[in-house]
Amino acid sequence: MTVLVTGGAGYIGSHTVRALRRTGRDVVVLDTLERGNREALLDTPLVVGNIADADLVQSTCAQYGVDEVIHFAAYKSVGESMQRVGPYMHNNVDATVSLLDALSAAGIGRIVFSSSCSVYGTPEIVPVTEAAPIRPESVYAETKAIVERVLHWYGEVAGIHSVSLRYFNAAGASFDSVIGEDWDAAINLIPMVMKAVLGFRPPVQVFGTDYPTPDGTAIRDYVHVDDLADAHIRALDYLAGGGVSTALNVGTGIGSSVKEIIIATESITGRTVPADYVGRRAGDPVSTFADPRLVRATLDWTPQYGLYEVIETAWNWHLSHPYGYKPGPAK
Repeated sequence: MTVLVTGGAGYIGSHTVRALRRTGRDVVVLDTLERGNREALLDTPLVVGNIADADLVQSTCAQYGVDEVIHFAAYKSVGESMQRVGPYMHNNVDATVSLLDALSAAGIGRIVFSSSCSVYGTPEIVPVTEAAPIRPESVYAETKAIVERVLHWYGEVAGIHSVSLRYFNAAGASFDSVIGEDWDAAINLIPMVMKAVLGFRPPVQVFGTDYPTPDGTAIRDYVHVDDLADAHIRALDYLAGGGVSTALNVGTGIGSSVKEIIIATESITGRTVPADYVGRRAGDPVSTFADPRLVRATLDWTPQYGLYEVIETAWNWHLSHPYGYKPGPAK
């Protein structure tokens, strides 16, 4: 009884691996390490390889007795995806099809998929429910939407049951600061704010101060990474209990503005956040946050942490790991 975690050496994957092991589950990670970090796995068994390698997937499943899967392995940069269509389609979509074929051949019928709220594009109504139209606005988002449809048909034809978790803005780090988000690969607001506070980058650019929001800046839904890890575990339990395939929004239901992030960071760190306030950025939604009622009803999942814990754990991680998982320069 083992969980295979693809892409488990990445940010959300490594936190989920750690949470899985706390429940007593056996875990094996399959990761190319192209964008993941071996150090984030601590002593979790790791197979270095690609999910597109069907023989490797089947042999790993047989060797470790895998009976369920959490699938994170994907490229995830929206900007990069708009410049590299082919690699994103091959890595995120084609490789997932190969993975599903290998799982089907191995007789494994339960998978939790790391999807994204980006499948909705710019939502017309907030909070966003699962009934919102699927309108991807990037290649990255399109790959997530395609894989959700692929999973539907593997369920219909091959009997693979799935939960697609459409999460909003993952943030924060482990509470003991052992693992966190390596900002070398991070393009999200909170690690960029931390990087600016610590003097590792120029001031953060705040795009737009004239939005129709309480303080004029854009609003997003920030979910602590440990809460996301818990949602994945609950999704496994749901499938093991006979749950039908579904897609669920995973968010707090509370929107936080860019200015609120900056104010909270300054309060927690006692330092000023260097910031430049500039014009709006094309394509940025005004406000996006989840309606979490369906995930609460389906998985009995409720986030345990709020913005304070997100900022505090992110700060403690970056303060203690300014070079991420890499050693700092020689002294």
